[in-house]
Formats: sequence, structure tokens, C-alpha cells
Amino acid sequence: MTEVKKIAVIGSGAMGRQIGMVAALGGFDAVVQDISADAVSQAEQAMKEWVDGRVAKGRLDAGQADAAWSRLRFTTDLREAVGDADLVIEAATEKLDIKRRVFAQIDELAPGHAILTTNSSTYGSSSVADATKRPEKVCNMHFFNPALVMKAVEVVRHPDTSDDTVDTVMAVARQMGKLPVLLNKEIPGFIANRLMGALRSEAIDLFEQGIASLEDIDVAAKSALGHPMGPFELMDLVGIDVTYLIREATFDMTGDEREKPHPLITEKYEAGEFGRKTGKGWYSYAD
Repeated sequence: MTEVKKIAVIGSGAMGRQIGMVAALGGFDAVVQDISADAVSQAEQAMKEWVDGRVAKGRLDAGQADAAWSRLRFTTDLREAVGDADLVIEAATEKLDIKRRVFAQIDELAPGHAILTTNSSTYGSSSVADATKRPEKVCNMHFFNPALVMKAVEVVRHPDTSDDTVDTVMAVARQMGKLPVLLNKEIPGFIANRLMGALRSEAIDLFEQGIASLEDIDVAAKSALGHPMGPFELMDLVGIDVTYLIREATFDMTGDEREKPHPLITEKYEAGEFGRKTGKGWYSYAD
């Protein structure tokens, strides 16, 4: 397998910053890159607060925290981030044209041995592999939000992905303390999101028909099915905008009308009600 010591994460949003910290906690040298200096500063501050909070609550040893923090850097310089990386994890926005530009850039800047992965939960890596000169070293490495907590990582190969790439990415995920699952074929939504999408659609239909309140639907999912969060709570956490964009992208790929965002999702997206990040989604977060 390809030896991985340094990991570069492209994108410092909620997922990117957490993936960077997960890598550092797993013993890798990690760098999180973003084009926005403000975004980089906010990401660094958020992760510092997370580490301090975990140590204060006794959930993370102070020595481990210091060691992880010493292995983690933040930068706006893409060349600096990927120039000596062994593995790159792209965690940019779910827009294919942007992802393809990012992959073309990192392909030019990263060492020839480096594996390039996308955290996309929508696009199979074949959508970006041909933007590089190393398609055999490209695959999906999909983390779940919150990446610092969720154990699952979906590794998705495309037809040209090499066995070495798959084996290496699976091993890296395990070293990060994750439980990776391998998809040998690309399919929109992968595994978990397809399962969750079916539950989400049914939950919205039940709410729209007046069968039950969204609060009670969430309670049922937690108390009867053992889910840690109800479907409406989860949409607010992940971001209704993310849910909308994923469904739109899936529809673009499949042409299946059933894959379109539910009208209530579209309504909230157009109103800018994205969930926790905006203070209002299915629930209100005025505080």
C-alpha cells in the first residue's frame, strides 16, 4: 500500500475542519486549506475550542490534544497544502464544476504518488477522476457529519480505481478510528444516504399530510428506531441547503423525477432557512 504520513484537506467548512482534526488525532500530519483567510481563521478557532472543550470534560487527554494540535495546520496556500501530501481529501462545496477545477489544480501540485479523494456524498469519483492524470489514484472517501463523532466512512471506487488506492484509503480510515465500508460500484447517494433518503422522504410526507408533527416524527425515530437524531433534526444539523443540493445533483445524474428535492425542502432552500447554520430550518434556533 502507499505509505501515508501527510494528509491535506481542501475546504475548511464544517466537514473539512473536522476531517483535518480527525487526521491529526489519528497520528497523521494534517493541513486544512481554504481560499478564504476568514474561513481558515474561523476553522482554526472552532477546532481549538473543540479540543479545549474535550480536554476540560475529560474526554481527551491533554497530552494527546497537544500532540494532535502540533500535527495540524491551516493555510490558504494550495501549493503549500498539497505539495508534499500523500493523501488529499477534497471537501469543497457540492458543485461539480468547482470540484473538477480543484482536482485539476491539486493534480498539478501534488506529488505523483499522492492519492486524491473526494468527500462528496453525491458525486462518484469518476466525475472528477478524468480531470486528473492519475484516475487510478482517485476515489471517494466520504465522511459523515459530525466527522469527529461518526464512525462510518464510505470508500467508493470507480472502474479505474486501483486496488492499492482502495486498500490505502481503507487503512487510513481505520487508523483514524473509523469503520470504512467499500462500494465496488458507484451509485448516487452511496449506501447510508440512500437509506436515510428513504426515511427522510417518508418523514416529510407524513408531516405534509398532517399525520403527525415533525417533533413527534423525530421522537418516533429516536424512541422506536433507536436513531440518535430524528430526520428533521438531522436535516437541520447537516443543512437543508446540503440536502437540497444533493437531491438536485442526484436528479441531474439520474433524470429520475423521484430524486428531485421534496417541495418543502425547495421552499426552505429558497427562503434561506438552512437549519442550525441560519437559525431556522424545520426548527427555530433563535438563541
